[in-house]
Amino acid sequence: MSKSKGVLLPFVFFLVSTSLLSPNSVVYGSSVQEQSFNRPDPLRHFKSYSGGYDVRSKHYWASAAFTGVHGYAIAGVWTLCGLGFGIFMIVKNLSSSSTSIADHSNSRYFILFLLILLFTFLAIVATSFALAANQSTLRRTKKLKETILRAGGDARRTIRKVTKAFKEMQHHLLPYDPDTSFRLNITTHRLGKESRIIQRFVQKNGHSINLAIQTSYIAHLGVVTVNLVLLVAALVLLLLHWHPAFITIIFICWILTTLCWVLTGFDFFLHTFAEDTCSAFEDFQQNPLNSSLSSLLPCMDSSYSNKVIVEIGSTIHNFITELNLKVTELHRLLELDEEAEELLGDWRICDPFSGAPNYSYIPEKCPKGAIPIGEIPNVLARFTCYKENSTRECKGNGKFLTEASFVMAWAYTCSIQDLINIFPDLQNLAQCSFVKDAFFDVASHQCRPFRVSVRLLWSSMLCLSIFMVIIVLIWVAKAYQDKGRYFSKCSIIPNPL
Repeated sequence: MSKSKGVLLPFVFFLVSTSLLSPNSVVYGSSVQEQSFNRPDPLRHFKSYSGGYDVRSKHYWASAAFTGVHGYAIAGVWTLCGLGFGIFMIVKNLSSSSTSIADHSNSRYFILFLLILLFTFLAIVATSFALAANQSTLRRTKKLKETILRAGGDARRTIRKVTKAFKEMQHHLLPYDPDTSFRLNITTHRLGKESRIIQRFVQKNGHSINLAIQTSYIAHLGVVTVNLVLLVAALVLLLLHWHPAFITIIFICWILTTLCWVLTGFDFFLHTFAEDTCSAFEDFQQNPLNSSLSSLLPCMDSSYSNKVIVEIGSTIHNFITELNLKVTELHRLLELDEEAEELLGDWRICDPFSGAPNYSYIPEKCPKGAIPIGEIPNVLARFTCYKENSTRECKGNGKFLTEASFVMAWAYTCSIQDLINIFPDLQNLAQCSFVKDAFFDVASHQCRPFRVSVRLLWSSMLCLSIFMVIIVLIWVAKAYQDKGRYFSKCSIIPNPL
């Protein structure tokens, strides 16, 4: 035991502290073939953005948001047309003292009213689809966000578990191996720093993402709901022939139509972002080494991380193999002492690692009757001579191990057992399993419904915006047609003059 104590733990924790958790760890995937986009970038005077998927880049966001320019442009043109038409009507009303009333055939009133009914129905249908798609997009986006942030939370909990184990090991080893205890202390501080970084990321980005999701949902819900109410109100006012209120609704719906086009542009941007994101996840699923997401992962290169894990596994495996050889030698020494042989029994230490070359962690491979290395102190306690017992009494009872040696053996075996217990967590941290599993889940199960819901939201808002443009223009024509005429309630044809 004493011969190995200066080799095993310092080597293991040197690997862990300098390679596995180093702030300068290599980024996962050294040769990355990014998705390449060719979009105008407003932040670079509309020069082409030819970079890849990178949510850290403001140029990526600007170029992606610019894909919705058609919706923003139509909203601007519609606003200018509204201002121009409003100024024209004000000037015309101020300049003309009397307005002649033109005669129209009854069929014109009937046809225009049918057009209003048709496009009102189409707008209501589009509104229903938009409301359903908005709800679906909210649900899908939240689920995707929770999957990603859950990975950060799992990583943080694992780091806390590893940190707790390292602190206990540090406490056990301090009297016997100050160098290893010091390395453990450094590693613990690094782990604590990583945990705080992840916590800040989850809190900050979780709040920002929630705010963006809720803002988008409320904006769509508010605009579409108010628009639906005004559609029904306009139809009622048209049948009641309340002309001033009908003009007011036309004015408000003109503004709402502008907002619908703005949301249409935003939804196309969201659709573009969903396509980019899911494509990146799918590329990562097919080839993690050559994915645009690999540059975003704070992970080591897979071949390097596997090498580190194999080194740790092989070191523990060799250490336990050496201990089992010591146990065999101890059996030979105790062959003449039947009482000690009976107390010691025929036991071996459990080695949960396979042999070369992989040294895989397989806890169930231990033979029947093998004990975990952490149980060694319970066995050695039978042969320990404590201070309250005399040397002669200890020899008579077959207790040949000093209390100081027992305490040292307890410290090292418990430390090794703690390291074995957290080995799967070290594997997950080294191989970035939390993030990879989350990405695979998104790519395999969440991307398709997320794409569908976002595409449906964009297409329904586009249809609603087009129908609103048509129906507002028809309303304007209807208001002009009905101006100065008298109708009976719920009548389509005006009363004769």
